[in-house]
Amino acid sequence: MTVRAAVAGASGYAGGEVLRLLLGHPEVEIGALTAGASAGMTLGQYQPHLLPLADRVLGDTTIDELGGHDVVFLALPHGKSAKIAAELGEDTLVIDCGADHRLEDADAWHRWYGGDHAGTWPYGMPELPDQRGVLQGAKRVAVPGCYPTVSSLALAPAFKDGLVEPEAVIVAVSGTSGAGKSLKPHLLGSEVMGSVSVYGVGGTHRHTPEIIQNLSRVSGGAVAVSFTPVLAPMPRGILATCSAALKPGKTIEDVLATYDKAYGDEPFVHVLPTGSWPTTGAVLASNAVQLQITVDPDLRRLIVVGTIDNLTKGTAGAAVQCMNIALGLPETTGLSTVGVAP
Repeated sequence: MTVRAAVAGASGYAGGEVLRLLLGHPEVEIGALTAGASAGMTLGQYQPHLLPLADRVLGDTTIDELGGHDVVFLALPHGKSAKIAAELGEDTLVIDCGADHRLEDADAWHRWYGGDHAGTWPYGMPELPDQRGVLQGAKRVAVPGCYPTVSSLALAPAFKDGLVEPEAVIVAVSGTSGAGKSLKPHLLGSEVMGSVSVYGVGGTHRHTPEIIQNLSRVSGGAVAVSFTPVLAPMPRGILATCSAALKPGKTIEDVLATYDKAYGDEPFVHVLPTGSWPTTGAVLASNAVQLQITVDPDLRRLIVVGTIDNLTKGTAGAAVQCMNIALGLPETTGLSTVGVAP
């Protein structure tokens, strides 16, 4: 089958990464490319690495440009996807890489993002329990946030099998591309190079309710989450250290058996051999998730370290993975676990 796909927000990091992956997808023909302020410019001015598309002119993000495609990827700022999505027909598969349709709780949306809640779409994390069935044949998909992706995959098996108490502490280090391409003084090279900084401290980062939503769903009850994001002087990648208190009687053997059961057959999630620890460099530009698991014997806390490329598995790779599932294509088509080194 040939799938004709459009990408809105093609000049940004997420849109560029979607296009990079679609260029290697054997079943996809790339149609309209749109942008906001960059409309009328060529894609090559913003994505010079996408040589096959460099001469394509970016259109306006309108229904006239995006209509008539089999798939539309919305790589737009938060709060901008809902309006254009509502104008696209029900026969079009719409994949939202933004936050507009991730949260189930309208009050949570108002608190963390503001404005009207656009509703909830099928959640695009196939590795969560029973989620592939929800995505099969779906016409609307909400791609998870990058921090929730690595944090949820790191801890979901433990919460699902009742190995840990209903609280989690997560500290995740991310590259600067997670903040998008908009000019921000604190993201200038001279500000970032040689410096590590925190932000969204004290439970104020917008991805917090999404992590809570995911872990609470798999656990069957409310889970409290303390989440601290850290900005590192690198372009892309996330390394998350996630911990939770083991319940009485649970052992490291129980934990390892649970994670083997959860991820033993997953194409993109890999629990590393004992003694090996995840690094952001190992997953660069791949759709892989790497995990390592241990237990602090003194505190009896489960510690899971996970890493992803925030632009690939954390955004665009998940979008393509969900497209494959929704359209009935092999899930791994156009995606790789092979990173780039050095």
